[in-house]
Amino acid sequence: MAEDTRQEKRGSFSNGMMPRTSVASGKAGASKKLVIKISKAVENLCSYKVSPTLYKQLRQGHWPRVFRTHIVSDTAVQKRTVDGILEQIELERNGETVDRSLLRSLLGMLSDLQVYKEAFEEKFLNETNRLYAAEGQRLMQERDVPEYLHHVARRLEEENDRIVSYLDQSTQKPLISCVEKQLLGEHMTAILHKGLSTLLDENRVTELALLYQLFSKVKGGLLTLLQFWREYIKSFGSEIVCTPEKDKDMVQELLDFKDKMDNVAQNCFARNEGFINAMKEAFETFINKRPNKPAELIAKYVDSKLRAGNKEATEEELERILDKIMIIFRFIHGKDVFEAFYKKDLAKRLLVGKSASVDAEKSCSPNLNMSAEQLLQFKQYIQNQSDPSNIELTVNILTMGYWPSYTPMDVHLPTEMVKLQEVFKLFYLGKHSGRKLQWQPTLGHAVLKAEFKEGKKEVQVSLFQTLVLLMFNEGEEFSIEEIRTATGIEEGELRRTLQSLACGKARVLNKMPRGKDVEDGDRFNFNNDFKHKLFRIKINQIQMKETVEEQVSTTERVFQDRQYQIDAAVVRIMKMRKTLSHNLLVSELYNQLKFPVKPGDLKKRIESLIDRDYMERDKETPNQYHYVA
Repeated sequence: MAEDTRQEKRGSFSNGMMPRTSVASGKAGASKKLVIKISKAVENLCSYKVSPTLYKQLRQGHWPRVFRTHIVSDTAVQKRTVDGILEQIELERNGETVDRSLLRSLLGMLSDLQVYKEAFEEKFLNETNRLYAAEGQRLMQERDVPEYLHHVARRLEEENDRIVSYLDQSTQKPLISCVEKQLLGEHMTAILHKGLSTLLDENRVTELALLYQLFSKVKGGLLTLLQFWREYIKSFGSEIVCTPEKDKDMVQELLDFKDKMDNVAQNCFARNEGFINAMKEAFETFINKRPNKPAELIAKYVDSKLRAGNKEATEEELERILDKIMIIFRFIHGKDVFEAFYKKDLAKRLLVGKSASVDAEKSCSPNLNMSAEQLLQFKQYIQNQSDPSNIELTVNILTMGYWPSYTPMDVHLPTEMVKLQEVFKLFYLGKHSGRKLQWQPTLGHAVLKAEFKEGKKEVQVSLFQTLVLLMFNEGEEFSIEEIRTATGIEEGELRRTLQSLACGKARVLNKMPRGKDVEDGDRFNFNNDFKHKLFRIKINQIQMKETVEEQVSTTERVFQDRQYQIDAAVVRIMKMRKTLSHNLLVSELYNQLKFPVKPGDLKKRIESLIDRDYMERDKETPNQYHYVA
């Protein structure tokens, strides 16, 4: 009965140990047959022809040593056995199906006999090294980076699965290190050169996350990735900032680029602090490659978002946009340039009533609040006059030093307006003797009552538009030359004014001949047939874009202010130190000044102060300066 059971077991084992697929090559087949025979002999000897107790005793006694000495340690047997195992593993790596239970039994046998490392693992790792070295070289040439990264991830997963299935756990670390070294470590620079820019340009977040994950496994991988990431940001950002043709969209492109890089750092690079700091450093580097222009354009972008009538965003979205702009703003070294342009645009928004949030912007200008108090007192003053005017006058009183300068323009105001100006002048100078008022008609605006066939309307217009429209109380039709003579408005400004009244959406004047532009021979008459669904209509003045002269003037004003700041800093340092070498003085200046400055510019300011007797050179050591009290 026992004999029958053993025969049944042997039959069952024999069937279980047969390969699931036929081996293609004769050599592989022969090796596999030898492996199976050895395996069957060992199993029959140790498992079926002796009792479990004896088997255990044999394992603990002389049997492993005897078997290892006389069978497995035989060079020919060992070589053919290990070669057979390696061939099976190579077949599996090439995509064929092999008998994993057979491999598990054989490798378990080698481990039990304590010859696993010396007989198998060393050869296995050498073969693995050879295979993946060749594969890495070949696939780097044949495949693009995303495909290659996915292949590496798949190979690592397969090798980890082999460890679970049949390899000894002790092989895991050297095996995975080998794969990572040959498929990643040897090709890190090539992978990044070939594919990082493409992955970032196309925003391939899945592959970027995989790239970070794989490079984190290799020694020096993340450091190399960080360096390439920093250089990419500098290169891409420099193209945005240093290309004048892109100035129109520079700020929006910078915001979009920053959002994109933030997303990569957060979602692909595991919020790694090193990568986030490298990104900030790269932004600060490229945005200051072109001095002053980014600061100017950021100020103008802010102005476009804060203007009334900006329907692009809700208040919450506007606040979010401004927060993003402030992040970009912090990278800029010359913040005084931004401040100068921002103040100029802020003044225009407030004075022409085009601010999206007047209350918020008034907090930046206490002068407007003072102006409002003066206005209230003036209205009470007017009511006490013996001959009060039927025109309501509103005046913004501005201290010239706190506001951008505007070129005065002498225009011919109606008698009623001139009279009101004189009344206000008497009122104001009566309270503030010694001051001088200078009227700025460029920024004035008015509400006029007009009567059309359709009925009465109110039109909200600029002061220049007001002067033109009031002429049609005195006549039916005028030429452009007659209007220029009567109003005194400068020619370019007059053409824009007439264009807004006769060629825009709300055409309260008719132009002959018709057309979009105002020409020398054109004539104008009042459009009595004008219709509009609203009672009060706002007719926007066509704004002249900021001229090159204005931009240069603002920039020059900033540079002049910088010179004053440098002079003040030099005097302050020298007054404290009394005597200082040139290099130490320059070093102190760089620590104190909040804007970028060249050594040559500092030298010029120092020479200027020496000429003006604020300091002097040492007679024996020219590079030494002394403060002159």
